[in-house]
Amino acid sequence: MNRRKALVLTSTVVGGTIIGSEFFLSGCTPKVKKEALFSDSDSIVLDEVGEIILPESNLSPGAKAAKIGLFMITIVSDCYDEKEQEIFKNGIIELDRRSNALYDSDFLKLDKQQKHDLLVLLDSEAKATLEQEPVHYFSMMKQLTIWGYFTSEPGATKALRYIPVPGDFKGCIPYAKGDKAWA
Repeated sequence: MNRRKALVLTSTVVGGTIIGSEFFLSGCTPKVKKEALFSDSDSIVLDEVGEIILPESNLSPGAKAAKIGLFMITIVSDCYDEKEQEIFKNGIIELDRRSNALYDSDFLKLDKQQKHDLLVLLDSEAKATLEQEPVHYFSMMKQLTIWGYFTSEPGATKALRYIPVPGDFKGCIPYAKGDKAWA
């Protein structure tokens, strides 16, 4: 091989490596982060809603212990489409608006009984519109609370009977009325 041919071959390999690596690394740039849909105060409101739906008892922690507000925000932000996100976000605003209309106070400042009464009212409204589109925001909150709580560590291990895997299989286990369900 002569010197000229070696230089051409070397420059082709080195140039291809530099240009080729830039092509492959172009996919490694971070995605543009979009503005947060929910605030920290939204998470606190959702924790309170969850705690009224699934309150703490002497046998199990409440939904607040499972950080249910953060769970709801994550699922709504990452999994719901824009229309559902808007309904949910507006639902948090509507919750405070209804609270102010009924009790002249923000939802977080209500006592436990007032929060409960307001959520019972919203639940009856949601049930009345069950077959209609779009879904009522309180139905979304209630479903996410139940899902998030019973799939969380506190919900699965304290509210339900729980045996960590791996374990042996028992196909027939006696059940007594009042026993906890299995996780």
